[in-house]
Amino acid sequence: MNWIYLSPHLDDAILSSGGQIYEQVRAGNTVEIWTLFCGFPQDENISPLAQSLHFEWGFHSAEETVRSRREEDRRAAEILGARTVYFDFLDCIYRRGRDGEWLYSSNTFVPPHADDADLLVWIKNALLKRLVDGDILVCPLAIGGHIDHVIVRRAAEETGVRLWFYADIPYLLDNPSVLDPIRKTMQQSEKQKIPRKALSAWQDAAAAYSSQISLEFESHKKMRKAIARYGRKGVRLWKLP
Repeated sequence: MNWIYLSPHLDDAILSSGGQIYEQVRAGNTVEIWTLFCGFPQDENISPLAQSLHFEWGFHSAEETVRSRREEDRRAAEILGARTVYFDFLDCIYRRGRDGEWLYSSNTFVPPHADDADLLVWIKNALLKRLVDGDILVCPLAIGGHIDHVIVRRAAEETGVRLWFYADIPYLLDNPSVLDPIRKTMQQSEKQKIPRKALSAWQDAAAAYSSQISLEFESHKKMRKAIARYGRKGVRLWKLP
């Protein structure tokens, strides 16, 4: 089978589903990770939010950020045996509206701006152009409400393709009860406990995102513990009835 994981950013799919991806590859499946928001901004001017995040991640420019994060992602995917596909849509921290103002200047956990309506359609069409019969599409539930996760989910749903959904990590770890209403409205797969070897590969792949660890987990040690706890309990995929 050909599994396609939609990743809003250069880490989301692997942080959320690294153990499952590893096991699917070992079972002889092809797994591709399609990262949507990893394009290179053409404008050298960036928002104050982007500047702040670049500083926290240890980068000096948008070009360096995207290039370095793509390289982190390639290393992470290689550990799991997955293939990478990169789209050129801009991360929300780089997007401007029709008036030239930053769409998300201070907060990325907000509803989509009206000026992002066309972006959703462009993403839907880009997905349909690449998908082929037999692909199994997996997208984020958008737990946590990050704007880019929400847009990817909505675009995937508008393709009309039957979807599976993964729970967004680390957002789920901060608020496990968010799954309670999801359990009432969506069907869930069998719980898959992640074997030790797959768990180790998942942790190593997550560690490849060295620029993101302090922001997402505080430290490598806490990251490994968090993924171990989550994976050992068992991981599910979800689908609409």
